[in-house]
Amino acid sequence: MKLLKRILLILLILAVALFLSKWGYETYQKPVLEGTIKSSEINSETTVYFDEYGIPHIYGSNELDALTALGYVHAQDRLWQMELLRRIAPGRLSEILGEATIETDKFFVTLGIEEASEKAIEALDKNSEAYKKAQAYLNGVNDFMTNGATPVEYTILGVQPEPFTIKDTYNIIGYMAFSFAMAHKTDPLLTALHQKLGMEYLVDLPVDVDPSTTLIKTTNTDTEQYTEVIAKVHKALNASPIPAFIGSNSWVIGPDKTTSGKVILANDPHIGFAQPAVWYEAHVDCPDYSMYGYYMAGIPFPLLGHNKNLAYGITMFENDDIDFYREELHPSESKKYRFKEEYFDFDISEKTIKVKDAEPIQITIRKTNHGPVVNDNVETISEESPISMSWVFTKYESHVLEALHQISRSSNMDEFKEGVSLIHAPGLNMMYGDAKGNIGWWAAGKLYKFREHVNPKFILDGASGEDEPIEFLDFEANPTAQNPKWNYVYSANNQPDTIADILYPGYYLPEDRAKRIVELLEPKNDWTSKDVQLMINDHVSAVAPENIAEIIANIDQNDLNAIEKSAFDILKSWDGSNTEEDIAPVIYSKWLYQYLELTFADEMGSDLFEQFLKTHLVKRTVAHVLKNDTSVWWENIDTEETETKADILLSSFKKSVHLLINQFGEDITSWNWGKVHTLEHQHPIGSQAALRSTFNVGPFPMKGAKEVIDNRGYDYSNSGLYEIKSGPSTRRVIDFSDIENSVSILPTGQSGNPFSPHYQDQAEMYNKGQFRKMKMNKKEIIDNSTKLIFLPNNE
Repeated sequence: MKLLKRILLILLILAVALFLSKWGYETYQKPVLEGTIKSSEINSETTVYFDEYGIPHIYGSNELDALTALGYVHAQDRLWQMELLRRIAPGRLSEILGEATIETDKFFVTLGIEEASEKAIEALDKNSEAYKKAQAYLNGVNDFMTNGATPVEYTILGVQPEPFTIKDTYNIIGYMAFSFAMAHKTDPLLTALHQKLGMEYLVDLPVDVDPSTTLIKTTNTDTEQYTEVIAKVHKALNASPIPAFIGSNSWVIGPDKTTSGKVILANDPHIGFAQPAVWYEAHVDCPDYSMYGYYMAGIPFPLLGHNKNLAYGITMFENDDIDFYREELHPSESKKYRFKEEYFDFDISEKTIKVKDAEPIQITIRKTNHGPVVNDNVETISEESPISMSWVFTKYESHVLEALHQISRSSNMDEFKEGVSLIHAPGLNMMYGDAKGNIGWWAAGKLYKFREHVNPKFILDGASGEDEPIEFLDFEANPTAQNPKWNYVYSANNQPDTIADILYPGYYLPEDRAKRIVELLEPKNDWTSKDVQLMINDHVSAVAPENIAEIIANIDQNDLNAIEKSAFDILKSWDGSNTEEDIAPVIYSKWLYQYLELTFADEMGSDLFEQFLKTHLVKRTVAHVLKNDTSVWWENIDTEETETKADILLSSFKKSVHLLINQFGEDITSWNWGKVHTLEHQHPIGSQAALRSTFNVGPFPMKGAKEVIDNRGYDYSNSGLYEIKSGPSTRRVIDFSDIENSVSILPTGQSGNPFSPHYQDQAEMYNKGQFRKMKMNKKEIIDNSTKLIFLPNNE
C-alpha cells in the first residue's frame, strides 16, 4: 500500500510539473500587452494601447519611434508570417520546410524578384523619409526578434531567426505583385487549346473583352508541352504556404447619395484564407501623422487605411502585365537565341536552393531580352522550346515602397493621386474618399499597347520582334473616375471602360459582382453606414438566376422524375440567395460542374479541362456559352450522336440530382448549403493532424458563394464539397459622418500567435457578417485598453 501511495504521489508530482511547465511555456509565448519595455531602438517614450481585440493604438512624440514600436508589436503577433513571406520570392522556403516546397522555390527564384529588389534598393535614396521610416519599422521587428519570445513555429521546425532587412520588404512586395497576376495560369492554357482545337473553339470562349458587359465607368475615356507548363506552374504556386491575392470589392459613395451628405467607403479585398489572416491592424498617432492602417507582414506602410481626413482601399486591377514568349534557338549553338535578325547569348546564372534534411539543389537560370526562361526549372518541355516571361514588375525600377509611403501620408486627393502614379506593378484599383466630399478611383500600373495583330492572351513570338510592345502609356491615360456625375465609384475586378482608345486587355472577372453592386447602388440616394454593412455581406447572385432561366427554358419537365421535378421547382423559385440553410445553391453548384464537364471536357481532354477550371476564364465562360444555342462546344465529340444545348442541359441536370441523392439521400430538405460550403483557416503547419486543433481555426459552415458580393473561392469539382479557399480578407466601412465609429472585421483575429487571446476572437463575428469599431477616440481607447510603454534603453 505504501508503495502504491508513493507511485501515485510521484505521478501526481509529474503531472503538476508537466502542467506548470506547459503553463509556463504558454505564458512565456503570450504577447506582452501591458507593462514597460526598454529598447535601444527607441529615442523617446512611446505608448501602445491594446484594445479589447488586441489592436495596437500607438502614440508617439515622433513618427520614427512610433514606427519602431509598430515593428515590435507587429513582429510580436506575426513574426512567423513575416518569416514565411520573406522566403518565397528568393526561393528559401525549402530551407525550413524541406522537399515539399522545392518546386515553389525553383519557380520563384527563376522570376528574378530578388534581383529586382536589389536594383530598387540600390537606387533608393537612403536619406528619404520612406527609407528612414521603413528602417525604423524593421529596427522594431529585429528588436522583438532579439529580445522577445521566439514563436513556437521556429521551435517546432528548428529555424534560427535572422535579422530582417529592407530587401525582405521588397521581396515581400514582389511576391504580392506576382500573386495578383493571372497570365501565368491562362496564356499557356489558351495556347494549348488553340493548338489542339483551333480558333473555332476559342471564338466561342470569352477570351476578348465583351463591350456589352457591365463596365467600370471612367471619366477619361505544342499542346502537350503547354499542358505540362500549366500543370507545373500550378503545382509550384499551390505548394506555397502563403495565400495569394484573388480579387476584391470596393465602392465609394458620394455625398449626394448618402443620408448624412458625407462620403462612405467600403472595401473587402479577396485573398486566400490562411491562419493568421493577411492583415494586421494598427492605429499610429503622432503630432505630424495619424493613420488607422492595415499592414501586410514585413511592409512598414499600410495598403489600406483611413484617418479623419481621407480613406482609401484597393482591389486588384487584373490588367495583363505578364507576357510569355516562345524563343527560337540558334540552329547549332544552344546558348544563343534569335531576336529579329541577330543571335544573342542567353544571360546565364547559377542559383543554389538549400533543402532541409537533404542535399542542396543547383539550378541554372537562362534569361533573354524578354525575361527568364520559366520552363527550364519547372521540368517541363525540351530545350528546343524555351518559353520566357516578360513581367512589368521586373522590367522597371520599383517605387512601390515610396508609393505606399506617399499614399499613407497624403492630405488630399492630389497628393494621393501622385502616390498612386508611382506604382508600375502590381495592377491595382486605388479607391479614395475624403471628409471634403471627394471620391475617386485610379487604376495603378504601367499599361502598354501592342500592334493590332497581337493577342497577349497567347504565347507570343519572341524571335520576329513583331510581338513586342509598341507604346507604354502615361499614367494620365490609365482608367480613372474622379467625382463623377453618377456620384459613386466602384470596382469588382471587372473590365474598365475605354481608355486610350481601347478596352484594355486583362484577366477581368465576370460581371456578376459588378452587376449586383450597380444594381444596389444606382437607385438609392439615402445610404447609411448600416446599409453599406448589409451590402458588403450581400450573398445574392445577380447572374445565377439568369443561368437558371436558360436551364428552365431548355428542359421539358415531362422528362423528369418526381425528385428531379422537386429540385427543378426549387431552382425555378430561387432568387440567387446563398445562406447556410438554402437548398438551391447545392443543386446549382452540382449542376454547374456537370454542365462544364459535359460541355468542355470531351474537346479539351482531362488535363486541360482541370486547368481550365482553375482560371478566371471559366467564370466568364459559364454564362457566355450557356446563352449561345449554337455553340460548337455543345457537340460531344466522343459520341456518334449530335448533341444540342437542350441535350447537355437535361443530362447535366439529371446527373446532378442523381449524385445529390447519393450524397444526401432523397430528402431534398436536407440538402443545405452550409453542409457542403465550409471554411477552415489553415496554418502552414496545421496540416499535421496532431497540430490541427492548436493552429487551425474552424471548420465553419458558411454563407456566400462564387462571384457574389460576399465572394467565396472554391474549386469546381465533382466531389459535391466546396471547401472555401479565398474570400473577404477584411470588411471595412468608413463613414465620414461618424469617422470614429467606422467599422471593420478580420476573418479570425489580430494575432498569429496561437497562445494569444486574439488568435481567433473575431471568427464568430466574421462568420455572422458582424463588425467591430475601428477606434480613433483616444479617451475611449484608453478606457478600454491595456497599456504598454516603450522607453529608451540608455544603459
